[in-house]
Amino acid sequence: MRFVSPLVPGRLVKRYKRFLADVILDSGEAITAHCANPGSMMGLQGEGNRVWLSKSDNPARKLSHSWELVEADVGFGPEMIGINTAHPNTLVDEAIRDGTITELTGYPDLKREVAYGKASRVDMMLSGGNRPPCYVEVKNVHLMRQPGLAEFPDSVTARGAKHLEELGDMVAAGHRAVMVFLIQYGGAETFALARDIDRAYGEAFDRARGRGVEMLAYRCHLTPEAITVAGRVPIAE
Repeated sequence: MRFVSPLVPGRLVKRYKRFLADVILDSGEAITAHCANPGSMMGLQGEGNRVWLSKSDNPARKLSHSWELVEADVGFGPEMIGINTAHPNTLVDEAIRDGTITELTGYPDLKREVAYGKASRVDMMLSGGNRPPCYVEVKNVHLMRQPGLAEFPDSVTARGAKHLEELGDMVAAGHRAVMVFLIQYGGAETFALARDIDRAYGEAFDRARGRGVEMLAYRCHLTPEAITVAGRVPIAE
């Protein structure tokens, strides 16, 4: 996924009200940017962190800038991290189509935001090729508290637990279901659940895997020009 135009660099002043961030651009201009991330963003909100913003020319937007990337040092060196949770579905879509996510190749049709479960929409449904439909849910991962270890979630997510239960229901109905944890940084070597942050999500993960839901974790390569899915990482037991 290439950014439409070059990202604008700056320094973070503060993030607040979850969806707002004050930034001093390299030009010296102080602006407020949209932060498309409902999580806690633990470890990524340090004052003075290097950030990159996209800018929209849409006059109808209240905030012209969106926070895309942050360079954070959580104790083991700087790492460029993608924080925009609007991008993972597009990134996974691209990676399925170009064959990077090999486990999800071989389906002629890919549809986004398909109704399923209990008044829910699954991120993607793959179908065709004389195979059962495959329901794919995608989660954005950017929590890192130990070198090389990516974790999810960074805050309690009852909605995420509900998605796991519904994926399990799809397997019970004879379909295939896959949860993709997309790690928006390149230094991840292993993925694990942050069970200390959300015990209920960990229990839902265990139930879903026991019912046959497949779990995949992939990391990304990030630059101020583009984000691409780079490769699979193992999931810790």
